[in-house]
Formats: sequence, C-alpha cells, structure tokens
Amino acid sequence: MDAEQLREYGHKMVDFIADYYKTIENFPVLSQVQPGYLRNLLPDSAPNQPDSFQLVLDDIQAKILPGVTHWQSPNYFAYYPSNSSVAGFLGEMLSAGLNIVGFSWITSPAATELEMIVLDWLAKMLKLPEDFLSAGTHLGFLFYKILIYNATVGQGGGVIQGTASEAVLVVLLAARDNVLRRVGKNALEKLVVYASDQTHSSMQKACQIAGIHPENCRLLKANSSTNYALSPELLSETISHDLTIGLIPFFLCATVGTTSSTAVDPLLSLGKIAKSYEMWFHVDAAYAGSACVCPEFRHYMDGVEEADSFNMNAHKWFLTNFDCSALWVKDRCALVQALSTNPEYLKNKCYIRNHIELAKHFENLVVQDPRFEVVTPRIFSLVCFRLLPPNDEDDGNKLNHDLLDAINSTGNVFISHTVLSGKYVLRFAVGAPLTEEKHVNAAWKLSYHISNEEKQTNKKSGTDTNIRMVANSAAPHQNIAISSLDVAVGIDVDAAATLPWSVRAAAATTDEFRFPHIASFQVNAVQRP
Repeated sequence: MDAEQLREYGHKMVDFIADYYKTIENFPVLSQVQPGYLRNLLPDSAPNQPDSFQLVLDDIQAKILPGVTHWQSPNYFAYYPSNSSVAGFLGEMLSAGLNIVGFSWITSPAATELEMIVLDWLAKMLKLPEDFLSAGTHLGFLFYKILIYNATVGQGGGVIQGTASEAVLVVLLAARDNVLRRVGKNALEKLVVYASDQTHSSMQKACQIAGIHPENCRLLKANSSTNYALSPELLSETISHDLTIGLIPFFLCATVGTTSSTAVDPLLSLGKIAKSYEMWFHVDAAYAGSACVCPEFRHYMDGVEEADSFNMNAHKWFLTNFDCSALWVKDRCALVQALSTNPEYLKNKCYIRNHIELAKHFENLVVQDPRFEVVTPRIFSLVCFRLLPPNDEDDGNKLNHDLLDAINSTGNVFISHTVLSGKYVLRFAVGAPLTEEKHVNAAWKLSYHISNEEKQTNKKSGTDTNIRMVANSAAPHQNIAISSLDVAVGIDVDAAATLPWSVRAAAATTDEFRFPHIASFQVNAVQRP
C-alpha cells in the first residue's frame, strides 16, 4: 500500500467510524446474537486472495457489528464506562501509524519522556502528593523501562499499565519482594494480604500469581453499616489476630469507588494502620479516580498521602481509549528491583459532572417510585437499585434477575447487576460520552413499564370472578367492562398502557392473560354501552 492508497483508505475508515457514531442509537446496545453465530458467517480458512477494502467494511457492517455490544452507545449503563473520544481514537491512529516499541528509553526517547511528563500532569490534576511525581528524575529512568545514564534520581513517578488488574499485580510483587528481603525468602507462606470483600476480583488473581497462599488473602466483610466500605476496626482486629499466630501482614488494598456500589474506603484511617504495621498500602481508584479531578469530589481521596501506590483508569471515564491505566508509586526503585531482568481537562471535569448529575436524576426517578429502593447511597455516577418484592417472605432476587433480563433483552438499554448483602441489585452506571438526559429518561421509562409486568407476572393466579371484580372496579374510568374470560379481544401495547393499572393487573393474574414486555397482550374487554 502506497501513501496515496493509505490516504484513500484512511478517509474511508474515518467515514465508516463517523457514520457508526451517527447511527449508534440504531443498534441494540447489548448484542442479540447467539454464541457461535460468527462461525457460520465466515469461511473455515483464511482467503487465498485479498478482498477489496470496501468488501471488508461491508463484512464488518453485516457480520461484525451485530455481534458487538456498543459500549459507546448513549443507552449503555452497564458495568462501568470504557470511553473513547475523537481525540482518543485519532491518537490511537497516530500511535498505530508510528508503531513505537517503547520498552526502554533508547528504543524511543520521546515515548518514555512523554509518558513521565503526562503522568505528572495527571497526578497534579488529581492533587496527588509530590512524592508520586517523577519531575526532577533523570530522563533515562522509568521503572522497568530502564537504562541508567545518570546518578540523580527522584523517588516516585507514574507509569502506564494496561489495566488496574496489572497495576495491583505490579505493586503486590514489589511489596512481596520488599518484605521478603527483610524477613527472608522462605517466609512467603506467612505473608498476608488484606482488602474488603468489595475489592475487585483482580486482587485475588494477583495473589495467586504472586504465590500468596489463598487462605492468606483476607477479604474482610463489608456491609451496609459502613456503606460497604472497609472497617478500620475490623482490619485492626484481623491483623492483631494474624500476628498472634505468626503470620506477616504485608499488603493492604483500599478502593475509591468499588465495582458493586462505588463504596469508598476510609483511606486516612486505613493508611495509618498500614503504616503502623509497615505494610504496603495501595489505593485502587480505577473508576472513581477520574471524578476526583473535580474539586467537589477530591475529598474522597483524602488520605491518599498515606498510600505507597495509587491507580486510576484513564480508559474508564477520562475519554481515553482502552487500555490506559495510570499507576503512581512513591518509591519506584521497589518496582525496578522486583521487575527488572491545555485546559482541555477542564472540559473533562464538566463531562464527568454531567454524568454524575444524570445519575442523580435517575436516582431521583427511582426514589419517587415506592416500588423500588436505592440500595446504597449514590456517590458518583452509579445507582444501585432494585424492585421491592411483593411480600416480606420473598427476597426479590428472582424478581430482579427477571427484570434485568427483560430490560436487556429489548436491546434498547443495557444495565448490569451485583449482589449486596445477599440481595440481587441492579446497577445503572452513567458514563458513555453521548448519553443525555433523554437516554436516562428512556431507560427509566423502560424499567418502569417492565417492572409493572414483572411484578404482575410473579403474582399468583386468581379466580375469574376475582379478575372481573378487580378489573371492573377500575373499568368505569376507561368506559370498559371485563366480561367472561372465554373470548379475548386483543389490545396492543400502546392501547394497553392507557388502561388503569388494576385493569392491566387483572389481565395479568392468570397464565392465559399475561403480557410479556415485547409483545402485545390480551384482556377480555368490551366497551360499555
């Protein structure tokens, strides 16, 4: 491919992407394909001759996009966001074109130095302690991307990882080697890691990789009494017990914005405990770190000065393409020893604040409906909510599981779930760059209507007499009477929505008259004379 072909195809690709974003709301947010769908659409072996570029784009449109879950859709409210932006994917294009391999300073000096400088910028935006900055260090030294040219070095600095999972593994390895140099390498089986049971599962995986015995990975129970934050008192008690039986506490992970409910662990108290026992203290702010560039949310990071390392994912909520996870440490030598062989951001603040306001708006909609509850207080842009069960004997887990499936199966909205204190909870996370208030309203409207159907479907069947009695009691308002159940007159969904709730409920109380969320339903109705 020569330069002119690159120019031609590059324009076509940009047009394709631009058209995708222009029509993104036309796609079901959650892919509706079945497992294995693609194997039936593609040949068994690679083609012998190349296709034209246009045919490749046509295949992507016809065969690939139906199997894509559209994370950039304004109707995406599941998990946490993984945002892109025009600046983000243009940067990706440039990076791919230059194709730099930056594993040390000499392989591409600009890559190493730019990484150091930009991560210092981001650290200052987050108001991280100066100990986390690399400013003043010699330019030939960045963690394990290292060639030593000069003797003068600062202690801290930032480095880009792929994900927060990589970040926690890297610092866990550094902490492990630190403590083993002090107590002897044969003490590995005695090392203990501490975190909340709300901490991301990557903590456990990191322990497995680092050789920490599974029984020494302490995931301490958090509950609603602390809004699912880690209790300093419980941590102190557990550490004291472990010391009495000869174990060695060496690593504590706290979270700012847990995956399930955006719980925020008390960094200052936890950090002081970690310091008193000479433990490495890591803070995982993968999701909520982006919000903390806003002054009004920065207080959730108070106590970060006690941390040895801090991580946030720019690819989650900071308009940066996946993958880009920023990790800072106060002492980069620990990592090297363990592993060596424009004010545009102000616009990002507005963007983050807008998402938090949209989540607040959704939370208000939930609160106004007595059939629902907000399970844990909203802090950032995640709302944890659930449909209340019809009676105290039912935990409502199946009800909410069915509600989630019904919402996602429409393809109009995508949300996810978690489990808090044994309750199946729905998660509504605002974070897609294109999301506006109309999308949040539409998501709530869909949830509202489907929740009516789910509750009605879960009612026990009543007698024909009771159905007619209940329905007819509301019928005068709509000039409709419910006659015998022998003959059903079809009413489409829009028409049905105009009937009083009690009429719809009556029509849904027997198996013959339930109405699913994506189909018309029938009630045995006749016009009053």
